[in-house]
Formats: sequence, C-alpha cells, structure tokens
Amino acid sequence: MLKIDKETFKKDYEEKFIEIHGKDLSEGTDYNKYEALASLTRDYVVKTWINTNKRYDITREKQVYYFSMEFLLGRLLDNALSNLGIRDICKEALNDLNINLDALEILEEDQGLGNGGLGRLAACFLDSMASLNIPGHGCGIRYKYGFFEQKIIDGSQVEAPDEWLKNGNVWAIKKSDKAQIVKFGGKVDMFSENGKIKFNHTKYEPVLAVPYDIPIIGYKNEVVNTLRLWSAEPLYDEFDFSSFSRGDHLKAIEYKNSIEAISQVLYPDDSFYEGKMLRLKQQYFFVSAGIQSIIRHFRTHVGSLKDLDERIAIHINDTHPTLAIPELMRIFMDEENFSWDEAWRMTTNIISYTNHTILAEALEKWPVEMFKSLLPRIYMIVEEINRRFCEELWNKYIGQWDKISKMAIISDGYVKMAHLAIVGSHSVNGVAKLHTEILKKQEMADLYYFYPKKFNNKTNGITHRRWLMRANPQLTDLLKETIGDSFIKHPTDMEAFEAYAGNRIVQERLQNIKFSNKKKLAEYLKFNQGISINPNSLFDVQVKRIHAYKRQVLNCLRIMELYRRLIENPNLDIIPRTFIFAGKAAPGYYLAKNTIELINAVANKINNDSRVNEKIKVVFVPNYRVSVAEAIIPAADLSEQISTTTKEASGTSNMKFMMNGAITIATLDGANIEIRDEVGDENIVIFGMTKKEVLDYYHKGGYSAWDMVNRDYRIKQVTEDIVNGFYCSDKEKFKSIYEHLITYNDEFFVLKDFDSYLKAQKRVDSLYRDSSKWQSMCAINIAHSGVFSSDRTIQEYATGIWGSGYLYKNL
Repeated sequence: MLKIDKETFKKDYEEKFIEIHGKDLSEGTDYNKYEALASLTRDYVVKTWINTNKRYDITREKQVYYFSMEFLLGRLLDNALSNLGIRDICKEALNDLNINLDALEILEEDQGLGNGGLGRLAACFLDSMASLNIPGHGCGIRYKYGFFEQKIIDGSQVEAPDEWLKNGNVWAIKKSDKAQIVKFGGKVDMFSENGKIKFNHTKYEPVLAVPYDIPIIGYKNEVVNTLRLWSAEPLYDEFDFSSFSRGDHLKAIEYKNSIEAISQVLYPDDSFYEGKMLRLKQQYFFVSAGIQSIIRHFRTHVGSLKDLDERIAIHINDTHPTLAIPELMRIFMDEENFSWDEAWRMTTNIISYTNHTILAEALEKWPVEMFKSLLPRIYMIVEEINRRFCEELWNKYIGQWDKISKMAIISDGYVKMAHLAIVGSHSVNGVAKLHTEILKKQEMADLYYFYPKKFNNKTNGITHRRWLMRANPQLTDLLKETIGDSFIKHPTDMEAFEAYAGNRIVQERLQNIKFSNKKKLAEYLKFNQGISINPNSLFDVQVKRIHAYKRQVLNCLRIMELYRRLIENPNLDIIPRTFIFAGKAAPGYYLAKNTIELINAVANKINNDSRVNEKIKVVFVPNYRVSVAEAIIPAADLSEQISTTTKEASGTSNMKFMMNGAITIATLDGANIEIRDEVGDENIVIFGMTKKEVLDYYHKGGYSAWDMVNRDYRIKQVTEDIVNGFYCSDKEKFKSIYEHLITYNDEFFVLKDFDSYLKAQKRVDSLYRDSSKWQSMCAINIAHSGVFSSDRTIQEYATGIWGSGYLYKNL
C-alpha cells in the first residue's frame, strides 16, 4: 500500500502534467489531465514492480505464466488507484485542483485485447494472482486493433476498427531489449553430430516479437505482477531497399505488412485459408516469444534448466496456446540437448490446460499441410508426439483402429489441438462441475479413461474488486456497514450478509441502491443512444456474446409473445419491464448478426407502439465491453442465463449479476447449477430441459420442431411473425432464423424450452410484486456470491495444479 499525503500528490501531479505536456495545468484538456494522472500512477507503481521482480529472482519462488489469446482488462486507472490504496487521497487532491476524478476515469479507452468471457476470466485471474501474492504473469498479443467496434446502423451490426491505441497506452512499457525472434516456414535439415540427430532450420521468415509490459497490481499488498503482450515487428535488415530504390515500393513493404498483420487484430476471420493461416501464425507467435522469454530469464537468473519444471508452471487458457507443448520440446531438445524422454517429462510437468468449451467449432484443428508448411520443425515434433502416443494406444487397444484414430492427435488430415493439449499436459480442467463431467463422460471420454488422473474441475470466478467494489460502491458500503470489511480480502465472508436478508431497513437500502444504479444506466442510455427508459420498471438483462446456443432468440420470442398479448389486451396486468440486450456477433457469423437485426426490429416495433411502451421497452446497447458491463450489471434486476443445457461451459456474467443482487433466471447449465446449489431453489428461477433430456435427444434423436409448432399456438404465432412481415416489410429478412428453428430442427431446443421459459417468467413477475421477498432473494444471492470470487478459483489452481505461491507454501 502506497503511503502518500494529499499535498505531495498534488505537487507530483502538477509536475507530471508540466513534464508531459509542457504547459500549465490550467491550459490542459480533460484528456491531458487523464494522461498526466495515469502516467503519475504508473510511476508510483514502477518501483514496487521492480522490487516484486527482484524478490521473485532472489527467493526463486515458482512462477506461473498464464498464456491466453485474450486479456479483457477494461479500464485500469481506477483499479490501479484502488489497489495502491490512494484513490481517496487522489480524489481529494484533484478536487483541490478543480478536477473531477470520475470525469477523468471515463476518458480511458477499454483495452481491446479480448472478446468475451475467456478474456475477462484471464484478466480476473491476473488480478487475483497479484492480490493473493502468487507470482503469476500473463502472456498474450498486443493487438493493434481489438475485436472490433460494434456500431448499430439501421438495426444491423456494422464492424469498425477498434482503435484503442490511437492515443497510445500509458500503462504499457516497451521492452525492446527483451525482443525475441520467431521463425515461420523454411525447411528443416537433419544431420548427425557425435552420434545424435540434430536439426537445422533454414530459409525461414523471421519475425521480431517485441514485448510491452503492463503492471498487474495486487490489492494493497506491495505486489505488482506482469502482463507481457507481444507485438510483431519486422527485422530492419530484411527491408528490401534495392527494390524500393528501383521504385518497386509494394515489394519493398510487402514483408513489413505481412509481419505486422500478425498482431494487427484479434481473431482474424478464419472462414478462408489466409485467415486460418494468420490465426495459426498468431498462436505460434506469442507462444514461441513467451517461452523463449521465460527460458532466457531463467537462464540469466538461475542457470541450468535441469529443474525448470520445479520453478515454473505454464498454463494454457483454452486450445489457442497449445503450441507451447511442442515449442518447449523444441527448445529442450534442439537448444539444450535434452533427450526426448527428459524433454517430455519436463514439458508435461510444466504445462497445464483449461478447456472452455465442448462446441466442436471451438475445439481447434489445423490442416496438416498448412501446419507443416508454416511450422516445419514444430510439426515434426507433434508428429513424433502423436506416433509415441498412438504406440501406447496400440498396446492398450489392440486392433481397435477406429478408437485409436479417434483419440490420435493427428488424424484425417488434421492436427487436433485439444488432443495435443491433453496428451502434453499434466492437468486438464473444466470450468464448472457439469462442464467437467461432460468432458470426462461425453466429449473427451476416451482420453479421460486413458488419463483419468489428469482431469479435474476448477469452477470459474470473477474478481469482486472490480465487479463489486468498483462497479457498485454503494452496495460495497452497505456490506461494510453490516458485516465489516473482511470480505474484501476474504470474499466468502460475505455469507454473513444472509443474516440481514429479512431486515426491512437493509431491504430498503438494497432497493434504493438498485434504483440509483438503474437511474444511472437510464441516464447513460439517454445520453449515448437517446433512449428513455423507466427506472421503475424491472430491468431484464441478457448481455453476452451473440451465439445460437446462448439463445438470445428464445428471449426475443418470449418478448414477441408478450407483445402479442398486450396488443390483444392493453390492460394486461404485468410488471413493466425494460428488456436490455448487448453483445457482439462474430463478423462471419451470419445467424448471430441476423439475431441482432431481429432484436432491433422488435425493439423498433414495440418502442414506437404507444399502446404498450409504458409496459415494455426493448433496448440493444451497442459495443458491449467491460466499461459498459460495469454500468449495466449493477442496474439489473433479472439476469438471463438461458443457454441450452450442456452447452455453456461455465459462464461468468451469471456470477457478476448475482454479486450485484440480480436474480438469475436460468437453465441447469454451466455454473448456474452451482449458483442454485449455493442459494437454494427458492432464490433462483430455473426452467428448461435437464442434461439427460438434452443428451438423449442429441444421441437418440426424436425431437421435432414442427411438433412444437403444431402443438403450441403461441410458438406458431411468434415463429410466423419472424417471416410474415409483422416486424419487417422484407419477409426474407429473418428467414435464416426461421429456418434454423424450423427447417433445420431447432438445434438448441429454443422451441422445446419455450413453454417452460414463459412459466418461469410468470414466476418472476409474481416474485417481483412482493418487494420484501424479492429483496430478501437479492440479499441471499449477494451473500453467497463470495464463493464465485476468482480468489477462490486461483487458490484452487495454485494448490491443485501449479504448486505455486505464498498461499500454497503456507497451507
């Protein structure tokens, strides 16, 4: 915790402003003032950052490196000031200078380093590692442009570049002296030297990986860990100056552009060959650079790599960083002269893997020819890993060629990354109890029964420091007043708040806090979208990536059904609701983009119908990101977690809403089950098919969407409304949604769960009418949300997988 008084802070701030901008504070813009404050805050951090790294080198504590394609950090200024323990001093000092701290904080760009839950989880994990004194660092890519900036034009998603770096990034420090060279393409020659086979990689395309380090500040504990992001840059001696001199400018800059494309954008469209190739390049780029950097640092500060597996742990967040396995093998064998067996033992001891999905589209696989041409030496290693693994399988499953082919890492012309991750790691974890069971008993059953000791569960978590303390300071203050502040460092202490669930004064406070947050969100939407919403209505919220399995269409259909009922009976007795959607659709995912168009068409129709818009209103909030989530989540009354059972690995938005006192309406999917187990059936609204029912349909068939249409007149009406011109004069506009539901037999059982969902919504309406009961439910959800803190999750990783950190050594 930084010790500084108000006057010293004011002096430091004014000096920093002049140093950066070369003018008096009175002449500066608000953004000038933000830059000075962020820069000064980073300066305060740097000394602790240096001391933390020195301590790690001296004590030789085991280091954890968390490799992820995404780190969705959000804004960092408030987090930095809070974790340093100087936010109040800063606010007072700036007030004396007639500067509003809150006004400066909102000027910071969200860092465009992620898309959704995967990246936000990685950010929460880094925060928890630093706050729990665990030496844990992130490794990823410094994307020039983020996923994309989502604009809604005429009801449709339009993608624009997310230029989050247009004003630079004050938090990142470029470390050019720690750059690494990553090699693509070329050829590999084998030769013999002193009786050992050696490999010589030539004619490759070199890429310079330049690191940018971002401090990850622990909560008031003098710990600053590192998120290292790699930027792809050309080697200057590769510039074709002779071509440039002859006027062939395109050829001269071709290499430069092709290199910089690697770190240009998150998730290039991989629906075509060039996009797939670029994505594979990205994955090897940051993995190779990160591992080379780890090895170089270890060699400098420790020396021999013989006990490297006792000193470091590398965790791969989903399949994207799986190439860490063959890259470690390459370094151990080609550069350190380890035998295969020694290299393999160390690699598997070092690597652990989190699986985040059972969706086939996300279980990456790469065409062999593409893989071999881009990464020739790495492919040779993967091929040998596969050969040895298949040899083990042959010895156990004699003659079962189909089973062996199914389990193999390379088969049917593809390299299967999830299989490589499982074979090449010592730990494979799912992210919720149901997800882990499905991995073990369904999707990865063959590999589980071959490696039963590798598989384990680590239910996801969120950092309460951002999603409660930052996002909802009024609720945080109420918790401090009632149960003390121990929950800040021990979030499960929030359970004590359950004792206040029936307290009328506390219930009234909760209601007032929620209303205040709803008014703030209403003001935000009015300012940014020109939309007026009623803060006295029930805020019914579904905000997440747009995907068919997350079933935004189910939500939309029930709004359409309610609208039809209101047209027929404008005096229908319902609690007024504001339906809030937000989320991005992948640029190449037509069905998801069409879903956004449907939501906006429904919104346009309803919001302009004076017969009903006092009772229901529909809002789609564009460009969903961390800072927008921080405005929406504390204002939500109802949290929509309505994915098809068995499809959502865990979910983390469900935890964020719960922690902020929203009631969850949910299927028995992902971590919804564990939320139900914590709060009890009476404090959550559950609907829909069970795991067994869903899996029976998938495995045995027998489901008919047409039967659902013919059996339920409401389903017939709303599905017809999709294509009969009721919401859009172009009857073909939403044909893909209709066909997905009817023609292609409703893959995610939207129609099957429709009736159950409507009954659950009726229960929500009834519960909300009883204010005391509703606030009691909110209080119980808040009280039991502490178990879903990422602090708990990271403790489990540290003790159960990594064997790292202060907590581990003192258990």
